[in-house]
Amino acid sequence: MNAVEAVKTTELITTIEGNLAIKGDIYSHVWKFGLNTAMRIQDLLSIEYTNLDLDKNQYKFTEKKTKKSRTITLNDGALAIINKRRDLYPDDKYLFQSHSHKLKRTIKQPVSRVTISRVFKTVGDGLKLHINTHSMRKTRGYMMFRDGVTLEHICKMLNHSSPAVTMSYIGLTDDDIAKSYKEYVL
Repeated sequence: MNAVEAVKTTELITTIEGNLAIKGDIYSHVWKFGLNTAMRIQDLLSIEYTNLDLDKNQYKFTEKKTKKSRTITLNDGALAIINKRRDLYPDDKYLFQSHSHKLKRTIKQPVSRVTISRVFKTVGDGLKLHINTHSMRKTRGYMMFRDGVTLEHICKMLNHSSPAVTMSYIGLTDDDIAKSYKEYVL
C-alpha cells in the first residue's frame, strides 16, 4: 500500500480540482473546501448549514477523531464553496449532502466518505498520484510550509502533537531540505 501524498504544486491542485469536477461538482467542492479548512473528512462531511456561523465566518465543532473542540475560520475559498452549494441545493441540510437516487427523498444525509475516497483515488490514479481524502489536509500543510509558515503554526492548525509529527505528515523529504540549501544562498 502506498502512502497518501500531499500535492506539492498549485498547478497540480488545480488539475485535480478540474478532474474531480468532471466526476461531479460535489467532489471538486469537497476538495476545495478541504484544502481551505484542513478538516478531516469525517468532520467535513458532517457539516450542517445550521452549525455554520456565517456572521463570524466560523465553524465550531468537536473533532470526531480527537474529541477536541475546534473553531475553523472560514476563509474566502471556503465561503465561496458554501455559497455555491447553498445556491445549487437550497433545501439541503448538509453542506455536502448526498443526492443519490438510492435514498428515499425524505432521508437527508451527507455523501459518504467511501464515495468521496473512491472518486479521489480514481482521479489520483489517472494522474499517477497517491491521493485520497487525507491529501487535502496534507496539501494545505505542505503549501503553508512551502510559503514560509512555521512548522509550529502548521502543527497547531492541524492539531498535531508535535512539529516532528507535522514534518512527517506533510511529506517533508530530504530532497526538500537539500533544495533549501540551493535556494537560500546568503
